[in-house]
Amino acid sequence: MEPLRCQRFVIREFDWDSKLQGLILSSFFYGYICTQLFGGWLAARIGGARVFGVGVAVTTLLTLITPPFSRLSVNFLIALRIIEGFFEGVTYPSMHAVWSQWAPPLERTQLASIAFSGSYVGTVIAYPACGLLADQFGWAANFYVPGIVGLLWVLIWFAIVKDRPKDDPHISKEELRYIQDTLGNISDEKISIPWKAIFTSMPVWAIVCAHFCENWGFYTLLTQLPKFMQDTLNFKLSGSGFISALPYLVISIVIQVSGYLADWLRSTHLTTTQTRKLYTCTGFISQTIFMFAASHLTHPAAVILCLVMACGLGALALTSYSVNHLDIAPKYASLLMGLSNTIATLPGMISPIVAGNLVQNKKPSEWQNVFLVASFIYLLGAIV
Repeated sequence: MEPLRCQRFVIREFDWDSKLQGLILSSFFYGYICTQLFGGWLAARIGGARVFGVGVAVTTLLTLITPPFSRLSVNFLIALRIIEGFFEGVTYPSMHAVWSQWAPPLERTQLASIAFSGSYVGTVIAYPACGLLADQFGWAANFYVPGIVGLLWVLIWFAIVKDRPKDDPHISKEELRYIQDTLGNISDEKISIPWKAIFTSMPVWAIVCAHFCENWGFYTLLTQLPKFMQDTLNFKLSGSGFISALPYLVISIVIQVSGYLADWLRSTHLTTTQTRKLYTCTGFISQTIFMFAASHLTHPAAVILCLVMACGLGALALTSYSVNHLDIAPKYASLLMGLSNTIATLPGMISPIVAGNLVQNKKPSEWQNVFLVASFIYLLGAIV
């Protein structure tokens, strides 16, 4: 249950205007964007499991102290969210460092998809849980409960997860041999980063563009959907949590199913490049259509259905570009993820502010513009 999903309950108590709300919601990403490349580089050098664990551990501790900092002043809250972003910024790149050591080539999509789906499962739980916890115990419970759970999880992570298969005392000899045979010899020597080749690679920048476009819509819905439900469809925050979670429930299902299907296609009918392009274009075009439709519909059920379909089919694109780093350069996958996620974090900083400025009077026509911007950016992703 990530605190970003619950931040709206803090905002509700302190009566901040829409522009300040946008600043608070985006402040996390000011820190998050700064450590993507560093996290990818560090994970490639010392191991992704340790970097990931430390990032989550510190983020969890900061989550626990969010309530008292919020009551001190809004500036303290913003500063805390920025620092939290610093430490969470290393998590996604470090996951790729782990998979570069563990995932056989023809199982990469499904394994990485299972891992990435965790953030969406967390959203599914967080949206309704935040409303229920806030109503029953106050908004501070939304930070104390996940903080405590997070600390327990970190202990388990460090106890059982290893950077490399050969360091895992529980792996069977057959599985270890299979992973080593499919991945080949992986050197333990410190790697030299080909920075020029990375920054001049067209495939790398195609991945970056896809990542940016997908994240614009994702962060728009993540930070604005509950507010849209309340302003336009007259759902209370506690009640809208269940409906707001629906898109992410569909994503968490589609991303896992599509991951298995992608690896099956790669091993039987299509090349890796063909599979990635098919998934990415299908996902972006579907999102463009449904997001555009949502901006012009007025019936609550129809709007919700369009948003759910946009998110669910968008998981196809996510399944493609998020694993593509491992396809083109597994040795540097964590660094490539750090680069693409750096650029793709910009929507998390910009989209809440854009939405806050577009939606000044809580009118349906203002929300229509928010969805139109997202649909245009999705279309750009399909074209590229």
